[in-house]
Amino acid sequence: MKGARIFRTIQVKLIIIYVLLILIAIQLIGVYFITTMKTSLMASFTNNLNEQANILTKFVEQTLSPSSQNSNAVDEQTIADLREMVSTLFSINEAEIQVVDASGKVLTTSVQSHQWYIGRKNTTLAVSRALQGIRDNEEMIVGEDNERKKVIAKPAYYQDKIVGAVYIIASMNEVNETVNRVNRIFVSGMLIALGLTGVLAVLLAHTITNPIKMLTRQATAVAEGKFNQQVPVHGDDEIGQLSDAFNNMTNRLQEALSANEEEKEKLSSILANMSDGVVAADEHNIVMMTNHRAREMLGIKREGEGSMLSELLGLQEAQVQKLLHGVEHAIVIRKEAVEKDESEEIMRVTFTPIYRRDMTAAWTIAVLQDVTEQEKLEQSRREFVANVSHELRTPLTTIKSYAEALDDGAMQDPELGDRFVGVIRNETERMIRLVTDLLHLSRLDSSQAILRRQSTSIPDMLDEVADRFSFQLRQKAITATVRVESGIRSIWLDRDQIDQVLDNLVSNAIKYTMDGGKIEIAARKPDAVSIAISVRDTGIGIPQKDLNRIFERFYRVDKARSRNMGGTGLGLSIAREIIKAHGGAIALESEWNEGTTVTFTLPDLQEGGESA
Repeated sequence: MKGARIFRTIQVKLIIIYVLLILIAIQLIGVYFITTMKTSLMASFTNNLNEQANILTKFVEQTLSPSSQNSNAVDEQTIADLREMVSTLFSINEAEIQVVDASGKVLTTSVQSHQWYIGRKNTTLAVSRALQGIRDNEEMIVGEDNERKKVIAKPAYYQDKIVGAVYIIASMNEVNETVNRVNRIFVSGMLIALGLTGVLAVLLAHTITNPIKMLTRQATAVAEGKFNQQVPVHGDDEIGQLSDAFNNMTNRLQEALSANEEEKEKLSSILANMSDGVVAADEHNIVMMTNHRAREMLGIKREGEGSMLSELLGLQEAQVQKLLHGVEHAIVIRKEAVEKDESEEIMRVTFTPIYRRDMTAAWTIAVLQDVTEQEKLEQSRREFVANVSHELRTPLTTIKSYAEALDDGAMQDPELGDRFVGVIRNETERMIRLVTDLLHLSRLDSSQAILRRQSTSIPDMLDEVADRFSFQLRQKAITATVRVESGIRSIWLDRDQIDQVLDNLVSNAIKYTMDGGKIEIAARKPDAVSIAISVRDTGIGIPQKDLNRIFERFYRVDKARSRNMGGTGLGLSIAREIIKAHGGAIALESEWNEGTTVTFTLPDLQEGGESA
């Protein structure tokens, strides 16, 4: 497998390509060169034989002419002359020369071992054709020893009469040896050229592939997030330009990724610190991401990834599809309280589809807003309007009824008229108190109530409160005690408004404490910078379910009883706003049929508004 992998590398492929190109080129050149050379040698060899044959033919014509004229037989002298001429003047290496007469009988031969041919007829096709007057008689034969030989036969004429022929059969060993030597030289040269080509191809391939390898390593490093390395640029060629472009791309990619990471961190920080919850889902409504606030609002500990959006929000899938593709994109969902001390949570969920360029849905963003306080405020506003309307309607109805009674003749009866006028006066005063309290609350809400701070002695202020209610306390045989922690003297506050708070708290304590009960007014220092004043009674107390709403405007635990006692339901609300204006806080603790304790804390300010 490793060897096969090596052949897949560009370097090896380049080497193979270069070697094959050189091999093919050399082969083509060699085939052309050797073929041309072989053809040239063969032509030269044949021409040489033809020239030798033509010259010999001339001598043969001159030698045989007298014999052909005198008799039919060639004398011994002529044969001797021919033999000497063939053996001395026309010796051709590895060639046999025969001279035949007009009948085809061999007169002489240049090969000593073939002297027995003399006197016999040469019946070869070339000789027969030559004796018939055909001048061009050439052929290639293969001898018994598989040796290739060239055969040439030329006719000899004397006065247009054939007197004989010259027959040459020459071995082509010399030509073949020459061709073979050239072939060996060519093969050697080819091997040397291929070796040099291989070395050059390795060097050239290394020159090309080494930058590519460096680019590959750098690309791998970039894929792993390492942008601090640069590819060296060794020239101005295409590879150098590619290296320079890659370095530029790496720098641009690093900048883009840094910017992307920065934007991602910003987005993560924004999502993590948003007061609203965010849930992102894909096109199949599978949750992909939730921020911390969304997990808090939905009461989930994990990311919620992989679950369905409808399942996470507690909705039906059809509802989600309708919200995504319908006119309305928001819905209010309520989360029931898990524990008794928890309240119901109300969330507004707004769905926003995110589309791709082809207008197909890619993401769904669900934004969760906690509207519990808004709903409570809206509910309080509705209740406030209803309570004000109710509180005003009752006395107005009473006044109208008694006024109509007086108009119908009740004025004629002095006793009845006086009683009706008294009822009208009481209801009018009740309305005046209600409107006065509402105006006071309005000024406190809008911060228009100016605090007229003055140095006030806490012990004296609490004693005066007890004195103001001494008559009511004696009527119900309630024991009131004032207890001030040692070290508490004077603080800087608005005496009139704090007196109003204390009067309201003590008045409520007297109202809801049975005859013979106890009320304690106390002051203490919970820390070095504040003073806590509390009013505790042993009255009927407040049910646990009403404690969270006791400071709401017009809220009464027992509406009928409170109204009969002359209350407007605004006292504790006004007290809370006054304490808040002083920079303090108020709290109420109560147990049903055991009593109530209301405590408000004020900052221990001295003259000039500085803490003690």
